[in-house]
Amino acid sequence: MIKLQRVLCPTDFSEFSHKSIQYGCELARAFNAELHLLHVMQDYNALAPATGESFAVFTDWLPQFTKLAHEKLAKLPGPNWEPPMKVVRSTSVGGAIDEIVKYAKEHEIDLIVQSTHGRTGLKHFLMGSVAESVVRYASCPVLTVRHPEHEFIES
Repeated sequence: MIKLQRVLCPTDFSEFSHKSIQYGCELARAFNAELHLLHVMQDYNALAPATGESFAVFTDWLPQFTKLAHEKLAKLPGPNWEPPMKVVRSTSVGGAIDEIVKYAKEHEIDLIVQSTHGRTGLKHFLMGSVAESVVRYASCPVLTVRHPEHEFIES
């Protein structure tokens, strides 16, 4: 028997992630589980050259980015889904893959539901796939929602 107590939906606020949140909501509702929404802000200082000076502006803007992310998360998953389920909203700063995997482990997530942008070819090679890497490294099952996908959720 499958028992889900906590479902994680990472979001980048794109239309792709909105679709995966719908799936996460339905699963959380069906299993009476908590829904966790996570937005990861890339730590640009970690990508900067040795001095990190070229990304100092990002550090200055981080509080505003965090506030904006919290405002966007507060609107998710939307009025149609609450209050039947408990929703936990979080932000973190770092690499998306590492932060999603770490969050899932720390919060004992039972299932990650995330979108894939469907990049192929050169874009996939250059940008990589967060979804693919999360599938590889997560300690729990991962459901990826491809866009466009076969619709089975009624809006």
